[in-house]
Amino acid sequence: MKFLLLSALLFLGINVGAQSLQLHYDLRHTLDPSHNPQNFPTLYFEYFKIQDTTKSFVKLGAFLLKTQVDFTGEQSNIGQFYMQVFQQFRFWKPKIFISIQYSGGLGITTPRQYSYYIQNTYSIGLTYPFKLGNAFVSSGVDLKHTTFAKPSSDLSYSFYFWKGLFNYRMEFSGDFSIWTQNKNHGDDLTIGLHGKQLLFFAEPQFWYKLNKTVAAGTKINMYYHTLTPDDILHTYPSIAFRLKL
Repeated sequence: MKFLLLSALLFLGINVGAQSLQLHYDLRHTLDPSHNPQNFPTLYFEYFKIQDTTKSFVKLGAFLLKTQVDFTGEQSNIGQFYMQVFQQFRFWKPKIFISIQYSGGLGITTPRQYSYYIQNTYSIGLTYPFKLGNAFVSSGVDLKHTTFAKPSSDLSYSFYFWKGLFNYRMEFSGDFSIWTQNKNHGDDLTIGLHGKQLLFFAEPQFWYKLNKTVAAGTKINMYYHTLTPDDILHTYPSIAFRLKL
């Protein structure tokens, strides 16, 4: 399944255009020092396009390539890398898309023996993009497969949104996802656990355009059971600048 999804993503995601570079300064240590040893910068690269291929047999929808680099290492070296690739397509007239997605990454710690993988995750499902008033939104349900030592297959729901404000001088956008996951990952830390756990992640964003190329804003990262198994909703904002390339 995973090789089929990766091959499809590479084949279907060729015609891509819009892209941006974002620099964020994450303030989680300032707000929650007991769980976070430091604030840190994060660099995002996003490559996104909603494609118009309605006359083709394979009708392509949204494509996204996203990379994230957290500078959490010693002397602000790279401490974590994450990437995500997403593609929609359909073979029919109704705008309900098949969506396929891959995500994964790695983290480097001190001491080095505690470094880790962000496990490969492969998803396939259905997505419905539509307008809600003046906002552009998308709702999707996926089957998610995470390659822990003891793999976990789960259902996931995601919601994406974008809205321009004040003649598009400001933007409000972001997404949230809810899914389940096996408590037992097949490793020493979780070997005695049983059943499923509910997880949540959201990243609403606010941007103000300084000119056609540069915008200033914030992203609010929200985590539930994704940073820790504790029943705590962590909410960490950032100060950010975005450059459209």
